[in-house]
Amino acid sequence: MKSTVEPIDAAEGSEGRTLVKLSVEVDEAEFDRDIDAAFRKIAREVRIPGFRPGKAPRRILEARIGTAPAREQALRDAIPQYLARAVREHDVDIIATPEVDIKGGQDEGPVTFDATVEVRPQVIVPGYAGLRVELPAIEVSDEEVDTRVGADRRSHGELTDVDRPAARGDFVTLDLAADRDGEPVPGLNAEDWLYEVGRGWVADGFDEQLIGATAGDELSFDANPTGTEEPAAFTVSVKKVQELVLPELTDEWVAENIGEFDTVDKWRADIRRRMQDVRIAQGRQMLVERTSGALAELVDDDPPEALVNNEFQSRAEGFVMQLQAQGIGLEQYLAATGQVTLTEGLKDAAARAVKIDLALRAVADSEDLEVDDDDIAAEYDRIAARVNQKPAQVRKAYEKGDAVPELRAELRKRKAVEWLLQHVEIVDGEGRTIERSLLIPDDEIAAAADDAVPSEAADAVVDDDNQTETSE
Repeated sequence: MKSTVEPIDAAEGSEGRTLVKLSVEVDEAEFDRDIDAAFRKIAREVRIPGFRPGKAPRRILEARIGTAPAREQALRDAIPQYLARAVREHDVDIIATPEVDIKGGQDEGPVTFDATVEVRPQVIVPGYAGLRVELPAIEVSDEEVDTRVGADRRSHGELTDVDRPAARGDFVTLDLAADRDGEPVPGLNAEDWLYEVGRGWVADGFDEQLIGATAGDELSFDANPTGTEEPAAFTVSVKKVQELVLPELTDEWVAENIGEFDTVDKWRADIRRRMQDVRIAQGRQMLVERTSGALAELVDDDPPEALVNNEFQSRAEGFVMQLQAQGIGLEQYLAATGQVTLTEGLKDAAARAVKIDLALRAVADSEDLEVDDDDIAAEYDRIAARVNQKPAQVRKAYEKGDAVPELRAELRKRKAVEWLLQHVEIVDGEGRTIERSLLIPDDEIAAAADDAVPSEAADAVVDDDNQTETSE
């Protein structure tokens, strides 16, 4: 078999796609072996007197039915295999079903055909080396610690009666009634209800009516209950006004009520540390996502529709499987969320994922990031541990399924993520630099990249191989 590849000029109707043409020629001797295989296949379906099914020799079949049916069958069966060989030979990154045009060999002679193939485009990512992402600040301010301390003190506070008008932050005990056209409004009728003035829970302007009221006041007014557009008539009887008296913040109070700390300073330091730990964990999760998102924004070209559709289909199938695992049907989910189809949202997410994929490949190309045999072997070890098989079995499954190039591409993308995480500038909302080591230490960058570009197809590759061996 001989094959060549050449790009197809955009002017020839590629419609924004990146196309190449593979031209393949198979000589008569090689194709004759495919005709032999076709005759053996036909022999299982044609009954010839004196021969068991599948045992009639080719010469008998040729005399009975001629060579045309076998040649036609051979073309159907062999052309995909010859095309796959040409794709591997020229390292063509095919992303959609090829269009095959048989040029010769339908009746006799060498078989020649052309295949128009859409391939993954190479995009340009200008400015990726100066990528900058913004994350929430890691440092915790004194004011934020004060707020947390205040919340804990409030939980230990005591309500005390006051002989003055109610102010924002006070607690009032009241009888509440609300009706609309003479009918009580559900949820807005209560007795001896303790309410904190300023919460804004009940209705527009409700809290403003309470401010300045004293015990014994009767209030009547119209207002729109929260979440509605129609007003209701409110009647409020103020029975008691109280203020929340907080305990004095002393070392003695901390030692008695907080437990593990004996001073205010130690308690505040622990609050600051815990708040910062939470922000570091959140920032670590956001860093990879926002770095990938910022990288995708640098890609001006629209992603190929074939890749977007494939990604969308994969996401939709995965989402439906998650729903089924939770006992939720697709129609039930769509009805609950008010959607007509899953296309809403998933399509945009698929397009963004494709842009990230193309951009990471471009970074790997620009930075000459390569994957060697040791990298592949290490990944086989990782996958083997996850699927509880031996590395040799995993290797066999990938090689048998012709999935090694895909695995190599995934590992190159991981290296691109590692490179980006090592070079991206990280700032907070004020433009202040956030030290990378606070979020991801150097020895954890590789693990973060692994999580960002998992070997999603690994389980499927190994499972498919196991099923094949079982059926055999």
